[in-house]
Amino acid sequence: MADKQRVVQILLNLVSNAIKYNRRGGTVTLSCEDVAGGRFRISVRDTGPGIAPEDLQRLFTPFERLNADATSVEGSGLGLALSKALVEAMGGTIGVESIVGHGSTFWTEFPVADGTIRPGEPADRETPHSDAAGVSSKTRTVLYVEDNLSNLRLIERLLARRPGVRLLSAMQGRLCLDLTREHHPDLILLDLHLPDIGGAEVLRRLRESPETREIPVVVVSADATPRQIERLRADGARDYLTKPFDVKKFLALVDEIFGDGGRGA
Repeated sequence: MADKQRVVQILLNLVSNAIKYNRRGGTVTLSCEDVAGGRFRISVRDTGPGIAPEDLQRLFTPFERLNADATSVEGSGLGLALSKALVEAMGGTIGVESIVGHGSTFWTEFPVADGTIRPGEPADRETPHSDAAGVSSKTRTVLYVEDNLSNLRLIERLLARRPGVRLLSAMQGRLCLDLTREHHPDLILLDLHLPDIGGAEVLRRLRESPETREIPVVVVSADATPRQIERLRADGARDYLTKPFDVKKFLALVDEIFGDGGRGA
C-alpha cells in the first residue's frame, strides 16, 4: 500500500522537475487514472524540450545531469533517483515517455488498495496523536537534507516513533531551499556534503532570509571537528549531530526542539 507522505514527496520531485525544465509559457498537467492489473497511475506531463531516447534510461541514475551544459537550470541530480527508490519501496513502478520538441510525461503506478482496514490498523493515519502525558497533537514537519538513501531511510524509521511528525526529504541543497520556502518546516536536518551546494552554504542562505531564519537547523554530518562545530553554531545551527547516529540523543533532541521533552525513546 502506498504511503501518503512518500507519494507527496515523489509528486513534489516530479512536479518540480516539470516546472524547471519546461519552456517559457509552457504548461504542467497532473492526471490520475486506473490502469490494467488493478493499478492506479499518476502522471506529470510537461511541454518542455523533451528527452532523447538514448538518455531516458540514465534519468533515474544518481548524479546524472542530462544536457547540463545546454541549460542554465540545475540538473535533476538525485531527485529522480530518490523518487524511484521511494516508488519501488512501496511496490510501485515509475517511468517516463518523451518526445523531443514536445515534452515529457513522468508516471508512477501503485496497486489499488482494497479499501479495508486491517485489524489493529488506525482508520485515519492523519489523526492527531495525543498521549497520556498530554503531548501536543500538532503535526510537525521535519525536512531532512541528505544525499544518502540509507541515511534517509534510517531517519524515516526513527521519526516513525514520533506520531504526528511528517518527514520531507531533499537530496540537494537547492531543493532544500525550495521546500523550505514552500512548506516552512518546523525542523531542518542538514547534511554538509551535498551534490550541488554545500550544507554550510545552505545554512547561510536560510539564515539570511527573514522567511526562514528562525527555523531550527540541526547539522548531521561525520565532520565533527570542534572548530567546524563552533563555526556552524556561530553561523546559526541549532545543534550538531555526528554520524553514525546516537538514536537516543537524536530523538531526545527532536523532542526538546518540539517541546516534547518528557517522551521516551
